[in-house]
Amino acid sequence: MGALAALYRHPVKSLGEESLKRAALELGRPIAWDRVWAVAHGRSDWDPSAPGWATSRNFVIQSFNPRLAQIACAFDEATETIRLTHPERGEVSVRPETDGAALTEWLAPLASEPGPFRIARAPGGALHDFPDTHISIGNLARLRALEEMAGRPLAHIRFRMNLWLDGFAPWEELGWTEVAVGPARLRVIGCVARCNATNADPETGPRNTELPKLLHARFGHADFGVYAHVETGGEIAPGAEARAS
Repeated sequence: MGALAALYRHPVKSLGEESLKRAALELGRPIAWDRVWAVAHGRSDWDPSAPGWATSRNFVIQSFNPRLAQIACAFDEATETIRLTHPERGEVSVRPETDGAALTEWLAPLASEPGPFRIARAPGGALHDFPDTHISIGNLARLRALEEMAGRPLAHIRFRMNLWLDGFAPWEELGWTEVAVGPARLRVIGCVARCNATNADPETGPRNTELPKLLHARFGHADFGVYAHVETGGEIAPGAEARAS
């Protein structure tokens, strides 16, 4: 038995993460406001006339733009305003639905892709890395073990998890089928295969590790963390009891 150590959402795909004091999980749904928006680049096939889920290659993401790792965000649900900060770009506060030009102008110098840039949204869904709505779960014991392997501290934002659990053995999450956090119950649907996004240093921006290669060399795969569906909803908060099997 362990506990929920931390809880996060990412309102705009690859543009920072926000720590939450609580979240109401709903059956079959992602965390509210998680990856609701993304920024499409000039080579994107995303079609605004048919909004919905689209593959990550259509958007400005950290895998190809490591300086995005330095972005911090805060989201106001009441006004749907997001505040983004970056050491090179300063701060901007925008409503993505109405201030898209201000957001893309702020972001453009950090992007390697060409413009024009557009705000994308998946109404009623989320722009995760695959179309099935999900919540991602990380194991802090495994993060500590990976830090030993890498020989350096690894900030949790590299992995952009929704839930971080503690009190479990390292590496055991790859065998989980069910996770309970407080009143909520989640069914594990797969492992998170890691990409170059995890290599970017959130303090400095440039890549300073080769985490997928390190994982693959040691274990034959680059999995770190799991995806899950909410089977029973409920409000959760850091400190809540967690069980996994």
